[in-house]
Amino acid sequence: MERGWLKEVLTDVVRQHTPDVTSQSYRDAVTLPAGPARARRYLRGILRESGLLYGTPSLPDTTKAGTLAKPSGPEEQLFLAVLRTSCRIALDVAVHIDAPPGPRAEQLLGQLAAWSHRVDDAEDLHKRIERLHKVWPLPAKVWSRLEEALEQRALSLAADPYYGLVLHNGAMFADATNFGRIAIAWFRRSRFPRGELERLNAFADQQKALLVQVLIGLVSAERKPSFPVRRAIIRQIDDLHLPEPLADSTRDYARKAFERAPSMKKVLAGVRSKDMKRFLVDQTLLASIVDGRRSAEEQAWTKALAARLGFTPDEVKHSELTLAEFYAKHRNVMDVFTLSTGADVMGEELVDSIATQVRKNSRRLWQEIRETGELSVLLARAARGQKLTADEKRAMREQLIDVAKAVPALAIFTAPGGLLLLLALAKVMPFDLLPSSFRDEPVEVDDEPPTTH
Repeated sequence: MERGWLKEVLTDVVRQHTPDVTSQSYRDAVTLPAGPARARRYLRGILRESGLLYGTPSLPDTTKAGTLAKPSGPEEQLFLAVLRTSCRIALDVAVHIDAPPGPRAEQLLGQLAAWSHRVDDAEDLHKRIERLHKVWPLPAKVWSRLEEALEQRALSLAADPYYGLVLHNGAMFADATNFGRIAIAWFRRSRFPRGELERLNAFADQQKALLVQVLIGLVSAERKPSFPVRRAIIRQIDDLHLPEPLADSTRDYARKAFERAPSMKKVLAGVRSKDMKRFLVDQTLLASIVDGRRSAEEQAWTKALAARLGFTPDEVKHSELTLAEFYAKHRNVMDVFTLSTGADVMGEELVDSIATQVRKNSRRLWQEIRETGELSVLLARAARGQKLTADEKRAMREQLIDVAKAVPALAIFTAPGGLLLLLALAKVMPFDLLPSSFRDEPVEVDDEPPTTH
């Protein structure tokens, strides 16, 4: 990217920004009065809805890279997509807080400075913005200095995930969360919130260090990491640019864990926040499928982690399904680590595990769907590839929930993407276990589904 790319990107994002009024996150947030609480609720939802939870934004990026912001490789392309999405979210945060008008591009620049741990530069920008009539526009050297800082971040975490830890996605999400919280702190106060920004940065650093510890446990679940993998992990810790004391302690932890598998109880001892628990479970699930395979040891370790953090098996399956659905839907999204392949494998594992539940509950499932006449018709149409209207999809989801209430073991079908899973099962299960409306030719059915061999 050529000099001047950052100003070009921020100016473009501000010029094209239209407040979000359609997302589920927006609908949830506007139930609260304008202010920080509403902004926090919006941020928590949109980070997941936008795909930043997975380190890969799914929001359509209608603003193509300008003449200066031309990425030279996939890492830069992904970084720009994350940067644009994060900045759009920050502008929506300003709307939810009802922040007064201001030079938004320069305000975003100040927030990016704070996000890059250049709090002194952020404070200087805050003062310059307050004295617009005296020191405006911003000198080119200010933009250039922060461009360099951001370029260093763009080049971090580029290590091959097959040769170390899958830190990229979790670190991206931690950074995106931190940037959103910095925007809230910036827009809610007239004075520069130095103390709050420093605390937010420290929390994000701790979050990434904890993720390292958890993922080392995952990597070590099957066998001791080889020496090349150990070197890659140490290099990845360096690429996180943690404060030196925290970086040192994280490297020491890693070296000890290489020799003796870490205690999960000890690693998770200080985890109290619900958001942090969800972060660790989601990122561990994602890391476990990134290479397109999951060993029995990895699956067992992941389940034990989720259980210790208070998640039920059904909640874990829900997270797995949401993850698989995201990457199945957004295969065209730039993905440096080709996670869609892993999502396919995870989908197959889900089908296999839930197929067992279907067999155990086939009689009740068949009976409930057969008695729900409209559901049978809608499922049959969807199975044949026919498009359903929004009202039909809503009716089908409501009736699937009713079926799940009658067959609790199959509640996973009511999760986002549950219909896709049910249809996938139709390909691996005997058709006799499904209602007759799934069949291409109508046949007579008895009160009991036929016995299969």
